[in-house]
Amino acid sequence: MTLRQVVLDTETTGLSVDEGHRIIEVGCVEMKDRKPTGNNFWRYMNPGREIDAGAVAVHGITNAFLADKPLFHEIAQALLDYLRGAELIIHNASFDVGFLNRELQRCGIDIPLAEVCTITDTVSMARRMNPGQKASLDALCKRYGIDNTNRKFHGALLDAQLLAEVYLAMTGGQSRLLLDTGSHAGTRRGARVLSRLQLLSGDKPAVVQVASELELSLHQARLKELAKKSGKMMWIDKPTS
Repeated sequence: MTLRQVVLDTETTGLSVDEGHRIIEVGCVEMKDRKPTGNNFWRYMNPGREIDAGAVAVHGITNAFLADKPLFHEIAQALLDYLRGAELIIHNASFDVGFLNRELQRCGIDIPLAEVCTITDTVSMARRMNPGQKASLDALCKRYGIDNTNRKFHGALLDAQLLAEVYLAMTGGQSRLLLDTGSHAGTRRGARVLSRLQLLSGDKPAVVQVASELELSLHQARLKELAKKSGKMMWIDKPTS
């Protein structure tokens, strides 16, 4: 069965949905079986209200830019049809889902997203995996070595693309597996993670040459020689396979 995932982000006129703030941009990146399909969903919307100055400073989107864009109700059904049945991957999901549910309600669509989609919150994932560490998208890009230098402003599609890369790294165990060279299994898993990330950017999968048993044996022998000369070496303290 094909796994369909949609990485989603929004930009808004302000921080509080209860104060009447509205969505002005939706960006979605579709993946099937953890590979991007190119079937993305990206729309700007006229919110019908002023955008807070603080929000403009974050995303750079102005009322003048949105003046000729459609209202949310004009794209609501297309968005809901696109999202239906997918696993939604969202950074700080309660924020985006709260805004989307309120916008759908304004359109007379009183169906919470959680009833038509599975929702995965990458902030919660990051906090479980790295307690006490920063869980912002910028912090996770830095942790997993993902280039976010183009992120001068927040943008729904750009942030969804970055989050897709972060999610694949988080769930593929990239940071651990690429260092797990003590076995063939670890190297092969690391190669699969590299291939997934390269597929996301449109590159061909990496070709990784796995060391033979003889090469691994010679490598370990060399490390032991070095250990005798220089003292204890922490990377051979534990037995390797």
